[in-house]
Amino acid sequence: MNPLLAMLLCAVGGYVSGATPFGYLAGKIKGIDIRQHGSGNIGATNAIRVLGKGVGIPVFILDLLKGWLPVWLGKTWLVTLPCPETLLSTAAVITGLAAVLGHMFTFWLSFKGGKGVATATGVLLGIAPIAMVGGLTVWLLVFFSMRFVSLASMMAGVGVVLTMIVEMSRRGTWDWVMLGFGLLIMILVIVRHTANIRRLLSGTEPKAKSKKEPT
Repeated sequence: MNPLLAMLLCAVGGYVSGATPFGYLAGKIKGIDIRQHGSGNIGATNAIRVLGKGVGIPVFILDLLKGWLPVWLGKTWLVTLPCPETLLSTAAVITGLAAVLGHMFTFWLSFKGGKGVATATGVLLGIAPIAMVGGLTVWLLVFFSMRFVSLASMMAGVGVVLTMIVEMSRRGTWDWVMLGFGLLIMILVIVRHTANIRRLLSGTEPKAKSKKEPT
């Protein structure tokens, strides 16, 4: 098969995988439309808030896997074809980006979806695990110091890019396709959190509850 056609098929598969709205489906199983509750988002954070951790955590895992799986499958398939190494890297990035866009703009829900954080994490796990660890570290630091999931998610995107820059600088080789992917994901995540940014600035953004807080 022509490598370019194979790359296109991987991108389509990535989009379809990313577009699977697990948060919405979990809400339907529970008899509600999650878009009408909490923040109205179909992602894992709102699933935890509305449906509880017992449902929300599996939603997060599934949202992560729908980013990781198409990247892994695409790389496994394309490596069997006569593809140059640079094309394999580009194909993985395009497949991962398609998965993130699928989550953000799912065709199942009139192209309205989630914010892409969990799915982007899964993609990074498949193509840039060190950058994923850097982003996760930043997320944990910001979240546990300030208790804002939205702010932690946006700063994690920044952490991913900074980790990529540091790692590429340390190696002395620059993968501009990968770095461009990191920058694009960071921008998309921040743009999808526009409403959260307004609430953070106005002081109305809700914090995640601590286990020590009384209910």
